[in-house]
Amino acid sequence: MSIIEQLKRSGSGKEIKGQSIMDVERFAEDTRHMVVFDVLSWDCPVGDKGDRIRIFLSDKGHEQAINSERRGEMKIIRHARVYKGDLFYDTLKRDHEI
Repeated sequence: MSIIEQLKRSGSGKEIKGQSIMDVERFAEDTRHMVVFDVLSWDCPVGDKGDRIRIFLSDKGHEQAINSERRGEMKIIRHARVYKGDLFYDTLKRDHEI
C-alpha cells in the first residue's frame, strides 16, 4: 500500500508544510532521515502549533527532533531513512521506540 493510500485510510488529509517530497535536501550527502510531524506546542523550534511539517534531516537533526518530541513540542507521525535520495519508510516502530 502506498503512503498516499495509507494517509487516505487514516483520514489524514492535512496539508503538509515544510520541504516538498522532492526537495533538494533529500539528496544532500548528510541527509539520513525524513520526518513528518505535527506541531503540538508554540515552543516547537519549527512551525506553528497545529502545522503538519515534512523535513529532511541529518543524524544530528533527527536526534534533535526526537528530543523535541520527548518534550511534547511535536509528534512524529512518519519516519523514513534516506539513502542517496531514496526513502525507506519505517513499518512498525520508529528507531527511537525500539
